[in-house]
Amino acid sequence: MKTKAIFLDVDGTLISFKTHKIPQTTIDALNQVHNNGIKIIIATGRVATDLGELDAIPYDAVVSLNGSHCLLRDGTEITSRQISHEDFRIVRNLAEKYGFPLALEVDKGIFVNYVNDTVIALSELTNHPIPLVVDIDKEFNACKCRQLCIYCGEDVEKEIMTQLPNLTVSRWNPYFADVNVADTNKASGMADMADYLGFSLDESMAFGDGGNDIPMLRVAGTGIAMGGASDLIKNYADYVTDDVDEDGIYNALAHFGII
Repeated sequence: MKTKAIFLDVDGTLISFKTHKIPQTTIDALNQVHNNGIKIIIATGRVATDLGELDAIPYDAVVSLNGSHCLLRDGTEITSRQISHEDFRIVRNLAEKYGFPLALEVDKGIFVNYVNDTVIALSELTNHPIPLVVDIDKEFNACKCRQLCIYCGEDVEKEIMTQLPNLTVSRWNPYFADVNVADTNKASGMADMADYLGFSLDESMAFGDGGNDIPMLRVAGTGIAMGGASDLIKNYADYVTDDVDEDGIYNALAHFGII
């Protein structure tokens, strides 16, 4: 079946964790793909306003915040799933009880209730500024919040999520996870995007490397794991390519005859 759209994760897939840049081979390949009429769609846990590093990529649309906010590159909104004030209150109380930082990821940035070593380490890993410390209740009330960020391990995550039936969690790092409205993930965002743009998911290809990419790899017509992904992620892929720093996207597109 002809590929009509390609979904791409950002961190660890498009952007190297080592260089914090997109390989030139990736840029060249995606420009060729786009010129051939294939849609390029970013699928990320990031907020859509945090994609300045992708200016060289001719993407058409964004599945942002793990499917919570889907929009075209020109800002046309397709999907918006906001976290309720009651669910936010419960998460905030659990963060206080278990002693981990809580962040809001909103259009104007990432805001956290306090900073610890984990927050700093994650900022360094993604080459981002340390989030601004704010009155998190006041900030939540002043914005549309579609994603919370919890800086805790998987053991604490499992305990608190039993108390949050209206929310779901996805993770790509052992010390950090994203929290969204239940039944929201990159796959649900892909479905929203496919319906809007008029193609089937069988006609799509997806690239990813993290735990939050598993739903995406499962529903795409061709799910491709990056070489730097864990064995768990690779098990859900139809094909495993090379690492981002070894021209993984270019090599996979060449392998499948897309370029």
